[in-house]
Amino acid sequence: MPNDQYLGLDDEKEGAAAQGNKRTFAEFDCPGCNANNPSEGFGDGAELLCNYCGTQYLAQVSDEGRLRLREV
Repeated sequence: MPNDQYLGLDDEKEGAAAQGNKRTFAEFDCPGCNANNPSEGFGDGAELLCNYCGTQYLAQVSDEGRLRLREV
């Protein structure tokens, strides 16, 4: 059986959709400066601060489990 790097990606997407807006995240990329910000874990409604540019964001998780950051 060949080693496929994309094997299981659909399963991960289905798992995220199954969690819906209760999904949690361990990091986020700042929309303003593109810096990666590791975190202890956050979910829908969390207020986040970029450790590099100092911009604050409100985390919104859709019913499909997708993260959206809105500047506060």
